[in-house]
Amino acid sequence: MDMVNVKVNGVEIQVPAGSTVLEAAHIAGVDIPTLCYMKEINAIGACRMCVTEVSGARGLVAACVYPVAEGMEINTNSQKAFAARKMTLELILSNHRMECLTCSRSQNCELQALAKEYGVEQVRFGNPKEIQPDIECSTAHLIRDNSKCVLCRRCVAVCRYNQHAAVIGPSMRGFSTHIGSAFERGLGEVACVSCGQCIAVCPTGALTEVDNTADVWAALADPSKHVVVGSAPSVRAALGEEFGMPIGTNVEGKMATALRRLGFDAVFDVNASADLTIMEEGHEFIERLTNGGVLPLITSCSPGWIRFCEQYYPEFIPNLSSCKSPQQMFGAMMKSYYAKKKGLDPKDIYVVTVMPCTAKKYEVRRPDQSSVDGLWDVDATITTRELGKMIRRAGIDFVSLGDSGFDPEFGAFSGAGVIFGATGGVMEAALRTVVEVVSGKELPKLEFTEVRGIEGIKEASYQVTDDLTVKVAVANGLENASRLLEKIKKGEANYHFIEIMACPGGCVNGGGQPIQPGKIRNFVDLRKERAKALYNQDDAMNLRKSHESPLMKEVYGDFLGEPGSHLAHELLHTKYYARPKYPGFEADRA
Repeated sequence: MDMVNVKVNGVEIQVPAGSTVLEAAHIAGVDIPTLCYMKEINAIGACRMCVTEVSGARGLVAACVYPVAEGMEINTNSQKAFAARKMTLELILSNHRMECLTCSRSQNCELQALAKEYGVEQVRFGNPKEIQPDIECSTAHLIRDNSKCVLCRRCVAVCRYNQHAAVIGPSMRGFSTHIGSAFERGLGEVACVSCGQCIAVCPTGALTEVDNTADVWAALADPSKHVVVGSAPSVRAALGEEFGMPIGTNVEGKMATALRRLGFDAVFDVNASADLTIMEEGHEFIERLTNGGVLPLITSCSPGWIRFCEQYYPEFIPNLSSCKSPQQMFGAMMKSYYAKKKGLDPKDIYVVTVMPCTAKKYEVRRPDQSSVDGLWDVDATITTRELGKMIRRAGIDFVSLGDSGFDPEFGAFSGAGVIFGATGGVMEAALRTVVEVVSGKELPKLEFTEVRGIEGIKEASYQVTDDLTVKVAVANGLENASRLLEKIKKGEANYHFIEIMACPGGCVNGGGQPIQPGKIRNFVDLRKERAKALYNQDDAMNLRKSHESPLMKEVYGDFLGEPGSHLAHELLHTKYYARPKYPGFEADRA
């Protein structure tokens, strides 16, 4: 790799040729502020917060896009740069509704932090107090308030380049510029897939998830309700970030303790439902493989991916596994198996899930998600961020909590269930079971490393028997999903089994996970760090295969009968529907 010599604030360093001033400063241990920059997908130099003095330039340059050159001297702390950044902040704030005390992003807002750092104590331009809320709330998962938008376009970039949907963009010009959808439709009227990636990258409170914590608090206060909670695999790898713990810290034990202190009657792990998903999905795959069913079988765990398929690629609906997601299986089992085991009326059980995903808020009210007596499988779902909010409101000192385990009735799980939260994890978990069941032989090695990692598309082939080679693919992020499906449509690729996760990196990087500022996102791979926690836990467990779980043997032996049984289909399987991209889509297209 070619290197160039530069000076950053008087310190000589070497950086790779082609680096930007921003990257060079980072290598030197210097943080240049940004608002719009997102590595690889939004290097547009629009916000001007990163302006910096460099030798050879006539004026200040945007550090996020300006390339370094041999011998360049970079001064990030000049008075000229400071003054320009402060002026930029004042101009942004002049058109920003400032309600910092009541804003959901207070103390975790990049704009607020920069205003404090640069000493912006008053706004000289305009009158922010006169700015009125501009709220759009047509979806089950998201609230947009353009009066807090700084037009950084991060949300636009992630929606277009990572998620393929491209349902939002800048409209109008000048002072009238705002982020919206085509023809000023609400997000609920366009082909938004509810992934929440836009929320995760928003630097302010312009985009937030719909808050369902009030419903959960009300249920916990209702003595007639038996309130159970289940947390998703990837929540344990990120919840600690809400309390200042290092990225990728596994806080499973503290989380279980915190959930009990919040007052839940039973605390479970959705990992057990992930094992259940493998039992059903693995059986479905084997049935299709041996009996001439529709292939490739495509996983159905990610509701963002399911909605994307229904809206953008309805021709692949027959390929989708009919299995519900682990979240929905958990709710169905709570109101059937668990209710029977505890002698409870399903109507008295209130099921709460903690998910890394905002699309789960949409999923819980999909058709065909009420398995028992017309009751919804899941009554309320909250994100990792919302759980953090509940813990803080309850005055719980999370960091000092001791560890505890999950309740026994549905709390046992395998390592295969744990790795569901990382891209490739569902595929690896399924292969551990499918290969052993089909071959009749014990696997000498459980790690299917070819499907691990954060690459957008991964492919592998596995010799299952002398006569059967299974070809698999894994895609994460809906742009990569689209690329993979287009290859299949064109006959350029052929697979037996495909895993697709809506969010880049899988659930560990879901739209409901703790928000990290741009200066962290741009230089720390959250996907890798959080996934590492899940793989480390799996590696340390004695039980690593879903089909060997004592709980699964008990559930099928005492209740479901066998994978794919009539009762299993009633409780654990669902249907999918081709959907127009928005109301009136067909008419507009014509």
